[in-house]
Amino acid sequence: MQTFLQQMVNGLVLGSMYALVALGYTMVYGIVNLINFAHGDVMMVGAMTSYSMFRVLHHVVPGLPWPLVLVLALVAAMLVCGVLNFLIERLAYRRLRNAPKLAPLVTAIGMSIFLETMAMVIWGRDYKVFPNLFPNKVISMDGVVITPVQIAILVVTAALLVGLTLLINRTRLGRAMRATAENPRVAALMGVNPNLVISAAFVIGAVLAAIAGVMWYANFSTANFYMGFTPGLKAFTAAVLGGIGNMSGAMLGGVLLGIIEVLGAGYIGTVTGGLFGSNYQDIFAFIVLILVLTLRPQGLLGERVADRA
Repeated sequence: MQTFLQQMVNGLVLGSMYALVALGYTMVYGIVNLINFAHGDVMMVGAMTSYSMFRVLHHVVPGLPWPLVLVLALVAAMLVCGVLNFLIERLAYRRLRNAPKLAPLVTAIGMSIFLETMAMVIWGRDYKVFPNLFPNKVISMDGVVITPVQIAILVVTAALLVGLTLLINRTRLGRAMRATAENPRVAALMGVNPNLVISAAFVIGAVLAAIAGVMWYANFSTANFYMGFTPGLKAFTAAVLGGIGNMSGAMLGGVLLGIIEVLGAGYIGTVTGGLFGSNYQDIFAFIVLILVLTLRPQGLLGERVADRA
């Protein structure tokens, strides 16, 4: 039982990060029916921006309290990723809204490669080590170990999910997003600016990805120019698992995928003598993707986005 609880904690932490990135996928798809495969690399840019901010603060204003350093790095990552995703939507995707579906898909893959290449040029190929900001104290409850970084990830993710739910369901922008997702032409006749709404969805998704990138960097202690590719694919899997275009489904899919991956790597790895252990944990996410697409392509919570006229 102790091992199971420990794996559940690890799965919740991993799934929380998947959920934040999956929300960006599902927000954009729900409004413009576009899979932004560059979204994982936006997460990477957030992590690498925080690395640069750590270095700048260390040299310019050394001695700042670590919570302030972390907040400033997080704000910088969110600003950079928000502007980046706004430009991606404006320059790469907007002209392709009425194009055949293959065109924006190929463009998204090309944008992903472009971001990875630019990140390699700017930050280099080597791994960036996360600075020792968080307390080194490890909290143990009945043998279940959790670190301050993991606690921060769970708390921040819960707060963001509640805030995003309120934004979508209780604010004018949220109503405009739901109206644009239903029918952008009718929404425009009702006074909604679809271009502004779509740009807002890209920016909000980028902010969530930036926070997830900094979380990933802090949790695994390293970052590099290629770090967003696999988490991006897994977050897409989480969005499909929950129901692409469904906000609640993205949250549920991210958490479930993290738990499935950790439990699979732990227990199945033990049963098979390490054949499918932690070194092969990525396989479980894509097994889930194949099963969902085969057995229930609409996802666990179905598809709530109506067909457009």
